[in-house]
Amino acid sequence: MAQNSLRHFYIPEEQSFYLLSHADAQKLKDWFDLCRQQLNLLGYKDIEFLGKGAFGFVFAGTSDQGQQRVFKFSRITLPQHVQDRLEDEAFMLAQVDHCNVPALIEFQRVRKQAILVMERASGMDLEKYSLRHGPLPARLIVKIAAQVVDILTALRQHTHDNVLKPIVHGDVKPSNLIFDPDTEKVALVDWGSCVYAQLDEHGQHINSNIMDLMSGDLQQTNARLGDVYFIGEEQLQGALSSVRFDEQGLAGTLYALASGQSCRFGNGIITPQSLGLPQELANVLSAMLSKDPQTRRQAGDYLFKHMARMRHIQFADDPPRRVIAVIPSWLHNGPKDIETVVYSSRKSFLRQESEQVAILEGVNDEQLDRYYKNYMQGMGDNEKAFISAVSRLGNYPVVGGLAVRWEQEGVFIDSSLNLYDPSLKPAFDAAINTMVTLARGIDRKGIFKCCMFNAKDTLHVERMSPMEPFVPEEGMRIPFEISQMSLPHDESRMHSYFEDGDDPDELLRLPTSVLSVITQLNHIQHTGCIIFEVMPLHLKVHNYYTLLDHGKKQVFEQLLEELISLIPTIEGVGISGFMKLPYKDTRFFSHIDELAESYYSNDPKGKRRKLNN
Repeated sequence: MAQNSLRHFYIPEEQSFYLLSHADAQKLKDWFDLCRQQLNLLGYKDIEFLGKGAFGFVFAGTSDQGQQRVFKFSRITLPQHVQDRLEDEAFMLAQVDHCNVPALIEFQRVRKQAILVMERASGMDLEKYSLRHGPLPARLIVKIAAQVVDILTALRQHTHDNVLKPIVHGDVKPSNLIFDPDTEKVALVDWGSCVYAQLDEHGQHINSNIMDLMSGDLQQTNARLGDVYFIGEEQLQGALSSVRFDEQGLAGTLYALASGQSCRFGNGIITPQSLGLPQELANVLSAMLSKDPQTRRQAGDYLFKHMARMRHIQFADDPPRRVIAVIPSWLHNGPKDIETVVYSSRKSFLRQESEQVAILEGVNDEQLDRYYKNYMQGMGDNEKAFISAVSRLGNYPVVGGLAVRWEQEGVFIDSSLNLYDPSLKPAFDAAINTMVTLARGIDRKGIFKCCMFNAKDTLHVERMSPMEPFVPEEGMRIPFEISQMSLPHDESRMHSYFEDGDDPDELLRLPTSVLSVITQLNHIQHTGCIIFEVMPLHLKVHNYYTLLDHGKKQVFEQLLEELISLIPTIEGVGISGFMKLPYKDTRFFSHIDELAESYYSNDPKGKRRKLNN
């Protein structure tokens, strides 16, 4: 039980490099170096690491002729049949010929390592772009929609040997759409979930061979799971692969980009009709995200039929973003290299009984195991959206914490959010407001707490055997910052470590001696968190501290040193964390069902007003 929970301790999809054990970090570093060496030997230069997913790692480089290339390596730790999916991806990508799809260059194996080489699209993925800019303007949403509809139309019309063989991308989402801000051109990438469609848009089997129609394989899906934050119900539940899958991915993507979210789940509270989109597009998106399958299909048909006209909607210049955060965040101008990780506790009350739990138990997929099962499974859509919104905050260089308390009369939020990049402030404030709005739409009673810390400050202690104690290295210390101004002690304004009681979601019982030191820290004016994460051979101390009472610097330092000295007394496996917020500045928000409707103006440039004058 403890091990299962540990696997899903972090909200981000991937555990930070800085949270790996020394041995695992070294293996990953060595493997990255090997990839770079292999690419250099193949004649590429300027090698850079782009990212990683459930099945592989992605690099970029430049050929001798100056051509930009992308290289995808399969994870060699995965079973061979999973590694072979990279060759399947190469085959499917080779079938696609479209100006908005970077083409396959080659697939090759260097020793046992498979490498997929592709063209590189210019720009950044839309998830990163959205994080920098917040909710995208209506004009851009329509432009992105038109280009993706063009791509998906071409995939539906794909033929092989003069026989119609529609293609399903299977993983349409913001991070798989590369956006060039200069040209506003979109490119669809990552074809790892791509298959030939088994069903067309009418739900009819796609077969040209009578023997295929008579075979028992008609009920065996060839579909692969895309990102569970964006795919539709049919794909999530293992239905036969259909061209409708990508419709659903597109709907979730457009909604997420327009609302500044990282998932499709919030559409019941922050509706498409509340996002300032043209009313026609808003209504279509709402219907495509409906719970009713027939409504979804009709809306998809409408979008594909009318996109050629909708793409010519007239828009005024994009309005400047003016965002006022409904809860405060503090801006730090000093240079600090931060890789934020979010630790959240008290999630269990957000779960509810769901038929989907039983359905998903039969789905065997690496991505589902990594990102969904045991974490958000069993939550309603509103709860999933809220958790995802908290996760999105962790994609900014931020440290601090949140305590959200739902009561019958409304939502109470205590916070300490410290952002270390001034250029991201408007987008970050928009993400805060989205998180608060989603919290207001959750109707239940309970507490959610989360800490945000810098993974690069995490301390690591390792041992050879579970029978041995964890012994810290000589000189190990817990770092802390000192506030610019010393603040007097005011007990009434502090949100204490212990204010919300013992946390039912935490799995590690700390020794009395450790708790005693934490209690003493609690009486000193400061803000921050400390989290102990213990595995059989690896202990981590996640931390973030800022001392507010300058007169207690020496005592504060001594108590942190004492915590390090007590690490050998910690036994068991699990997690235990404590958070202290600097001010008791609780913000209150009333409950809501959904946001009010808000559409793009039918006369964006004021032409009618000019004529009347």
